[in-house]
Amino acid sequence: MSTIYEKFGAKVRSLRKKKKLSQEKLAELISRDPRTVVAIEAGKRNPTLKTIYKISLVFKIPLPDFFKF
Repeated sequence: MSTIYEKFGAKVRSLRKKKKLSQEKLAELISRDPRTVVAIEAGKRNPTLKTIYKISLVFKIPLPDFFKF
């Protein structure tokens, strides 16, 4: 069974790929290190609410929609 971190990471990865962004570009847009994006997508990092909010702005998705798995 996947953890919430893995589910969230998979959602971020899917949205990033649909928007044709590299991990490096997403990291730049949310003012984070690219390794952070890699770890979030792998489900190995617990992103802060601030980071989740910045990601939601990049993808123009309301925060609650990130947690509809």
